[in-house]
Amino acid sequence: MPSTKLATILRQADLITLAQQQEVIKQVGQSQRTVPSVLIANEMLDSSELATRLEKIFGLKLVNIDDYPFETLQRQLGLKELIQSHCALPLRIANNRLYLGLADPTNIEALDEFRFATGLQTQTLLVEQLQLEEAITKLFGRSGPIETPEIAEVSDSELSAIAVADEQNITNTGTSDISGDDAPVTRFINRILIDAINKGVSDIHFEPYEKVYRVRYRLDGILVETASPPTSLSQRISTRIKVMSRLDISERRKPQDGRIKLKISENTSIDMRVSTLPTLWGEKVVLRLLSNDDASLDINMLGYSEEQKNDYLQSLKQPQGMILITGPTGSGKTVSLYTGLNILNTPERNIATAEDPVEINLVGVNQVQINPKAGLGFAEALKSFLRQDPDIVMVGEIRDFETAEIAIKAAQTGHLVLSTLHTNSAAETLTRLANMGVAGFNIASSMSLIIAQRLARRLCKHCKQPAKLTPTQMVQLGFTPEESRNGADIYQQNEDGCDKCSKGYKGRTGVYEVMKFSPLLARAVIENRSSDVIEKVAMKEGMRTLRQSGLSLILQGITSVQEIERVIR
Repeated sequence: MPSTKLATILRQADLITLAQQQEVIKQVGQSQRTVPSVLIANEMLDSSELATRLEKIFGLKLVNIDDYPFETLQRQLGLKELIQSHCALPLRIANNRLYLGLADPTNIEALDEFRFATGLQTQTLLVEQLQLEEAITKLFGRSGPIETPEIAEVSDSELSAIAVADEQNITNTGTSDISGDDAPVTRFINRILIDAINKGVSDIHFEPYEKVYRVRYRLDGILVETASPPTSLSQRISTRIKVMSRLDISERRKPQDGRIKLKISENTSIDMRVSTLPTLWGEKVVLRLLSNDDASLDINMLGYSEEQKNDYLQSLKQPQGMILITGPTGSGKTVSLYTGLNILNTPERNIATAEDPVEINLVGVNQVQINPKAGLGFAEALKSFLRQDPDIVMVGEIRDFETAEIAIKAAQTGHLVLSTLHTNSAAETLTRLANMGVAGFNIASSMSLIIAQRLARRLCKHCKQPAKLTPTQMVQLGFTPEESRNGADIYQQNEDGCDKCSKGYKGRTGVYEVMKFSPLLARAVIENRSSDVIEKVAMKEGMRTLRQSGLSLILQGITSVQEIERVIR
């Protein structure tokens, strides 16, 4: 919740009454707005008067936002999420110091988070609240929580009534009639979809079994059961979702794939990828929620260490070469790729991507949806790209020798190529390419950077609990004896959680292994060395392994020992 300290200071200065102070604190808690925003909205103080009073109280000079190059600075830094969440705007960088425009000088948390995100010392510049809001709106447009439509609740009794009617019909006629009143089922599905969107769910699973039907969300990478409608509604539920995604409702013996575009409000919609699968007790349906918002494509918010981030940015600046991002399904490879593309996406560059599927729409990038049935695979798309004068090419995944060979030739002939592979570590990526049949000298002459990654859940900052690691435990985890000498103070999850998290965790962060390609690594590849040898060479040159990066996150209090052990074995 935003700080309400400013309300207390204004009350002490007799600028607002006790009743006004209490009302401001109440509204800040309910709406998550800042104290200046609430004061102005309720006409307790106007923007100019508040700024003038704060100038005298805090001894700060009031500045005009328009005197600073905030638009240019925002393009350099990104930090959209921080800017909007704190209503704070970077205005200037000078002498290794970031000057931050704030209407609330007591917002120390904003100074701390911008310092952590940028590595720069931070200092407050006092600005008017309305001027600050107008500048942020100019940068990003109107923001706020998703306005979800009102949907009438559907009760268990309504669903049960349909289920009983179905069972009686099957008993009497031997068939199930799904042409009846589906309004409760429709409302049930809509309620599930809206609830999933509000909770930030990545996937929804509708699963029929012999005696139960369950609906599960994948939240922060973990599946959680959320509903259990009557089993006899299995066909009605799958049929309704098929209608929404324009699939063949009469075909229940073969898997089908489709897409739903769910309109949330006048200006907001959510895309969902739909997959059906015939199982023993009916059709299982999985919906993947696809985010089209590039707000999450901020490299400063992905969890890279400063050195890892700089290595990635330096490779993106190269005119040619290959950048590979590796890891299992669901490890965040797509977001890392799109973040790189978002940085590269300028009017001077021609960027083409081949994807399966296209998950995030980027204006200015030529995105191609792979369609193997029509003869358009990754290799075919890549060949076509190279005839269209590209500067940067992104291939969703290298799956075979042909795609690998074309991508490497493109990287050798003046193109920057980004792609993914399913391998467990950066070093194994090189041996995987070799096993595909790619010659060692071709790998050595084209590779620029390899990133292996995982996603780990973040500890909830509201309820995480302090814990202690003994020297023995630290050594067992992988710390050096020197690092382990005095043990360490860390945090662990509150397994009961709180009203802001799920079992002690809220959100996820990336865990990375960033391997810069060097002459020593090139020699090891040409000599066909094993992945173990390649990893040792990379570590001598400064690479931090996935486990080392995970241990660093534990010491920073970002995640727990249990979570790192879960995602990195």
